[in-house]
Amino acid sequence: MLKIYNTLTRSKEIFKPRVEGKVGLYVCGMTVYDYCHIGHARVMVVFDTVARYFRYCEYDLTYVRNVTDIDDKIIQRANEKGEDFLALTERFIDAMHEDERALSVLPPDIEPKATQSMNEIIVMIEALIKKDLAYVGTNGDVFYAVAKFAGYGKLSGKNIEDLQAGERVGIDNAKKDPMDFVLWKMAKSNEPSWDSPWGKGRPGWHIECSAMSTCCLGNHFDIHGGGMDLQFPHHENEIAQSEGATGEKFVNLWMHNGFVRVDEEKMSKSLGNFFTVREVLKKYRPEIIRFFILSSQYRSPLNYSDEQLDDAGAALTRLYTALRDVEIKEIPGNAEYIQRFEEAMDDDFNTPVAVAVLFDLARELNSKKADTGKAEVLAVTLKQLAGVLGILQDDPETFLQGGGGEEGLSEDEINQYIQSRVEAKKNKDWAKADEIRDLLKAQSVIVEDVAGGATVWRREN
Repeated sequence: MLKIYNTLTRSKEIFKPRVEGKVGLYVCGMTVYDYCHIGHARVMVVFDTVARYFRYCEYDLTYVRNVTDIDDKIIQRANEKGEDFLALTERFIDAMHEDERALSVLPPDIEPKATQSMNEIIVMIEALIKKDLAYVGTNGDVFYAVAKFAGYGKLSGKNIEDLQAGERVGIDNAKKDPMDFVLWKMAKSNEPSWDSPWGKGRPGWHIECSAMSTCCLGNHFDIHGGGMDLQFPHHENEIAQSEGATGEKFVNLWMHNGFVRVDEEKMSKSLGNFFTVREVLKKYRPEIIRFFILSSQYRSPLNYSDEQLDDAGAALTRLYTALRDVEIKEIPGNAEYIQRFEEAMDDDFNTPVAVAVLFDLARELNSKKADTGKAEVLAVTLKQLAGVLGILQDDPETFLQGGGGEEGLSEDEINQYIQSRVEAKKNKDWAKADEIRDLLKAQSVIVEDVAGGATVWRREN
C-alpha cells in the first residue's frame, strides 16, 4: 500500500489515484539558460525513480515534465552572448537531455515548452480576468489579485497578512497590492514577444506551469512535484492561478525533494560551491552519481562531497561484485526480498532502505555462490529490484573493469601484468607477485585471487 508525503497536508497519505490504475504526474523542469547542476540532477533522478516505481506497480502513468524556455534569465543570457534566445535554449535543452541519458533518466512521456503553450497561457489569463482574479496594471502588465483567492498560502504554510507586512517599501506601483504577481509582461525593446489581447508581451513564469500542466493532464490531476525551493511562491501561485481559472481542485498530492548541500553548505554560485552535472561527470561515473542521489530519502537534504561520491562508488562496486560470475536467467525472484524492497518503496519511496535490501541480497548472494541454483535466484532478484532504481543494469565486468580514463592502464596492459603475476606465482616468486599487485594498486587496479586459483581484477572508482 503506497504512502506518499503530501506537502499540502504535511502528512503521509495512502495514494489513491483519481482514476483507478492511472496516474498523472507533473514535475517542474529546467529553465534552460545554462547547464544542469547537481540540484537539477536530484530532481531528474528522484522523479525518474518515482515514475519507474509507478510503472513497476503496473500503473498507467503519464509523466509530464516541462521546459521553461522563456523568462528573464534566458533573455539576459541570450543578450550577453549575442545569441537568439531560441538557439540558446535549444542548445541547453540538448545538453540537458545528454545529462539525463548519462544518469539513466528515462524521458518523460510529455515535455511541453512554454514557448509552444502561448494559446493555453492566454486562455487561462483571460479566464482569470473574467473572474475578477486578474487585472491590467497601470504599466500594461497583467497581474493576479492574490487577496481575492481564498486559501492563498495553504501549500507553503505562509499567512498572507504576514507576507504583506514583510514586503519591501519600494513596491511596484503598477500593482494594486504588493502581493500580486505578474501573469503577462508587456514587451520591452529587443525582447521576444507574442501577440495577446493586452498587446505584445510574454508570460510570467508561474502561469506557464499552470497552463502546461492542465493542458497535458487536465484541470485536476494526481501529483505535482518539484524542488523544495519551488513551494513558495511558484507552486503557491500555480494553485491560485489554476484553481482560480478552472474552479476545480488543481492537484491531490504535492511532492517536494530536499535541497542539495555542498560540504554541509547551501549550494550557490556566490559561495563558489556550484557544480554542474558535466563537471561532476569528469570525476565520477554517471551510475555513481545516480546511486549517491538515491542514498538519501528524497525529502531529506543531500550533502554533496567527494567523500560521499567515493563511498557511493565503493558501494556500487560491492553490488556489482556480487553479480559477477552469476548467470542472470528468466526465473522468478526471491519473494522475501521483493516484499521487503516494495515495503521500503511503498513508504514514501524510501530509497535508502530499498538500497539496504539490495545489500542484504548481495551479502546472501556472495555466500551462496557455490549453490548455483540459489545464486541465480538471488542474482535475478538483485538485478530486477535494482532496475527499479535505475542501477546495476551494466554488465558487472564492464562496470568493474571500466572507468580507467585516458591516464589509466588499458585493459590489455592490466591483463599482461596479471599474466606476469600468474607466472611469478607459478615460479613461487612471491616477491615479484606482490610487486605486480602493488604496482597495479598504485594505478587504482585491485587484483583478487578467487576460489579455483583464478585471478580477477577491478578498478577502484
